[in-house]
Amino acid sequence: MWQIGVWERSEGLAEGVTDLAPEGTALVRACRHPALLAGVKLDLLVVSPGAMGWAGAPALCCHTALLPGGLSALTRALPAETVVSYGSASRNTLTLSSLEEHRAAVAVQREFIALDGRAVERQELVLPYDGSPPELFLVLAGAALLLGRLPEE
Repeated sequence: MWQIGVWERSEGLAEGVTDLAPEGTALVRACRHPALLAGVKLDLLVVSPGAMGWAGAPALCCHTALLPGGLSALTRALPAETVVSYGSASRNTLTLSSLEEHRAAVAVQREFIALDGRAVERQELVLPYDGSPPELFLVLAGAALLLGRLPEE
């Protein structure tokens, strides 16, 4: 069973990740501060764009981290084997290449490995867009890819 930590303020990201995980495959733990996940060996750490408490990041232990781009200090402090970044900059692993009223195009800029060991190749995915904040939409799309799934079309 995958151990997944969700570091968020209260955006509802943990519920979204729980819904994306195939039934019976993951235990999802949500927290507002990383110290609450210290001592747990996580397969995946999902960090929301609004997460706070960066000083606790070195206490974490995770295989893969999905985190907002542009946080180089966090990337250096976080003991993760693989980091997948998301955001609007082209240097991020996941970006939105277009956003319309009812659909969004998610660009995978670099290949990465999902939790099940399969490669997620460079591609552009056109997905239904529900009007949620773009960064939250993007982090859930990234979580879906890392869990071997895509958000419901």
